[in-house]
Order: sequence, then C-alpha cells, then structure tokens
Amino acid sequence: MKATIYDVAREAGVSIAAVSQVMNGKGKISEERRTEILKVMEKLNYQPSVIASALTGKKTYTLGLLVPDISNPFFAEIARAVEDQGHNLGYSLVICSTDNKDERVERYLNLLQQKSVDGMIIGTGMDNKEMLTPLMERSIPVVMIAREMSDLAVHTVVVDDFVGGTLSAQHLLELGHTRMAILAEHTKVTSSRERVKGFMTTLAEAGIEIPEGSVRNCRYTVEDGKREAIELLEKAAGERPTALFCCNDMLAIGALQAAKQLKLRVPEDISVIGFDNTILASVTDPPLTTIAQPIEPMGKQVVDLLILELQKKSQAKQRIVMRPELIIRQSTTAPAK
Repeated sequence: MKATIYDVAREAGVSIAAVSQVMNGKGKISEERRTEILKVMEKLNYQPSVIASALTGKKTYTLGLLVPDISNPFFAEIARAVEDQGHNLGYSLVICSTDNKDERVERYLNLLQQKSVDGMIIGTGMDNKEMLTPLMERSIPVVMIAREMSDLAVHTVVVDDFVGGTLSAQHLLELGHTRMAILAEHTKVTSSRERVKGFMTTLAEAGIEIPEGSVRNCRYTVEDGKREAIELLEKAAGERPTALFCCNDMLAIGALQAAKQLKLRVPEDISVIGFDNTILASVTDPPLTTIAQPIEPMGKQVVDLLILELQKKSQAKQRIVMRPELIIRQSTTAPAK
C-alpha cells in the first residue's frame, strides 16, 4: 500500500505538521530532525499527492509545454532539453502537441490549468493570444520558446531567425545560385516568417528576385515538403530552381525525397538547405546542410526564466535572442554549368 503522510509521521515519531513543514521547507525544525524525517520519507518511498497540493493552493512542481508536434525531431529535442532542466530543478513536465491549431491550443491550455501546473512554456504557433488571458488573470506564469507574439508581456527565448535566413541566402549566393525557391511553414509561424524575410532581403540586396509562386507555404511535415518540392522541381531544367531553402529540416528531407523521385541528383542538380540541425540532418543521404539552433541552451534558458517567474524574482520581461550557425554538409554545391 502507498505510504501516507500519517505513516511518515508515525515512523519518524513526529507530528503530521512537522512532516508538512519539512516538505514545504518551513517551520523551526532542527537540521538533524529534518534529515531524519527525509530519510523516513525515502525509506517509505513517500510521494506527496500532487492533487492534494493543488487543492490546497500549493505548488504541484509540474510545468506544461505546448509544441506543434512532439514527433518533429526539433521539438522532441526542445522537449528533452526542457525536461532535463526541469528535472534538475525538481519539476516534472507535461507535453502537448497542438498541430499549430488554435482549437487544440485552447483545449490543452484549459486541461493544463485543470491539472494545476505551476507554469507554462509555449512553443507553438497560435493566432489568438487572448487564449492566454485566463492564465494571466490567474497569475500562472507563461514563457515562450522558438515562438513569439507581439504585445505579449512574457519572457521569450528565440533564435535569430532573420539571421538564419540571411546565412542560408549568403551560402547559396557564394556558391553561385541565382534561381532559388523556398519551402516555408504556415504564415502564422513567426519563426518561419522571419527566416523567409531574412532570405528574401539578402537576395534583394544582391539584385536577385524569387519568381512568383516560388515561395511555398507548407505544413511542417516531410510529406508536405515532398509534395511542394515536386511541383517546383518538375519544371524544365532551365526554369526549375537550382537551390531550395527549407524553413525546417523536415521540409528539407521532403525535398530530398522529391529530388530522388524525380531522379535529380543532390547537390549536383539541386542544392537543399534546411533549418534546425536536428539529429536527422547528419544521417540523410546526402547529409544536410542546415542552420543550427542552439537547442539545449534554449531549453535550459526558458526553464530558468519560468522558475524566476515562479519565485517572483523576475520583473522586466526578457527577450533572449540566440545566434544560429551555418552547418555545411554535402547537400549544397555550386549549380551545374
């Protein structure tokens, strides 16, 4: 049978109030007695009830994380980084996949509030920021990672997506490409918008324009990337792009599959560059040139900011912007003569 607080008190020879004070770090209890009680808790494998803590208004030591899709390696790696840092600080994590759909975001926000999580990390695209209002009214701290919303006073940790788009364009320009196309995510995804903006701005400064219809908005899946890439690459040799900039690695993998289906060689016939540098980027055929995000530092930083909010040690909201890095592998080269 699961041990209760009464069992701990009886075994340690103290009152229930003393056990509760040790659990909450309060009360005038000697270090010797505190240590004895903690040893009894460990011996009996006693775990305080999260539900009971929530009902009494205490912390549940759980955090919520909303991402578009946990099967996407980028968000899986983000979730692991968040989970590891939360674990280091004594917190558990509840992860929800939203598919970037507002109705799912709203449903999970309500669910996490019912579960009495102590704070929430938002890493998903959403159109309606008013969905976060009930959290603010209940003083549930919210932070954002890899996403941001204007006019929303919360801590934010992002990579410089505009710079990432710029690095991609510069790399392809240096290789000599002039006919390029883009596989982007849905326009509601702020990170994708900034990547496209950085890429297009750099091309414009070099006097190069992307033809109409060469920027394709996709879902974030391999299948969508493949379908849109096929349409772009089916054109005649003198008309099709010689390089594709993909706003995440999943879309880039779809582009690699499209090239293979059309019997085009990568990178000789078509160069492909991705974004994220997930674990998949190094095992594709060929290995993928991509823009690396500092995933682990981002996850650690966003948890630290949320804990500061929970401890009420944070006042001014911070927007932390980390710099991406170009990782050159074998999926890009100079265009064929």
